[in-house]
Amino acid sequence: MDSLPFRQASENNKLPIHKVLVRHLVSRSSLLEIGGGTGQHAEFFAEQFPDLIWQSSDVPANLELLNLRIANARHSNLPLAISLDVNVAPWCCGSFDAVFSANCLHIISEKSVENFFAGTSQCIHKDGLLLVYGPFKYDGEFTTESNARFDVWLKNRNPVSGVRDFKWVNRLAQDSGLTLVEDNIMPANNQLLVWSKL
Repeated sequence: MDSLPFRQASENNKLPIHKVLVRHLVSRSSLLEIGGGTGQHAEFFAEQFPDLIWQSSDVPANLELLNLRIANARHSNLPLAISLDVNVAPWCCGSFDAVFSANCLHIISEKSVENFFAGTSQCIHKDGLLLVYGPFKYDGEFTTESNARFDVWLKNRNPVSGVRDFKWVNRLAQDSGLTLVEDNIMPANNQLLVWSKL
C-alpha cells in the first residue's frame, strides 16, 4: 500500500540490524520494540523471526500511524502496537525476553533516556537482552563529522535532542542492572549496543 508510513533510513538499516539480531533472537520468544515509528522494522523482523512475538509500541500520538503498517502486514506473531510513553511509570506492558529500540535515544530528552533505561530493566526477563541502535559519541567526541552535523541539526529542531555519549548511556544501563555484551559498528555511522540482564 502506497499510503503506508515509510522512512528510507529504516529500509536502509534493516538488513545490517538483522545481521546482529539473528545472533541473539533465534532462541527468544518475545520482544518489545520501543518507538516503533513507521512499523517497517516490526513488519520486517516479525517476518524474519516467525517464532518470536514482536510487540511494537510507541507514544499515543504515533500509535495510529504505526498500526497502519502492522495491521496491513497480518503476521500472526505481530500484534497491534501498544501505547508506551517512557516517561509514564509504571509501563504496564508485561515482561519480555528482549527489548529493541532504533533511532530513539537521540530524539528524546536526557531525562527520557534515563526513564527509558529504568523502565526497560523492569520489563526484561532474567537473562534477557536490550538492543539499541543509533548514533553515539565516545568520550564526548563524535565518531564522524557527519554525526557532529547531525547533532547540530537535532538540537536546532528540538533543543532536548542530541547524540548521546556511550559512557553515560552505558552507566545508565549498568545502574539498571544491565551488562554490556556487544558494541557493534554499523553502517551510516551508527552502533548497535547489546546489554544483558543477568
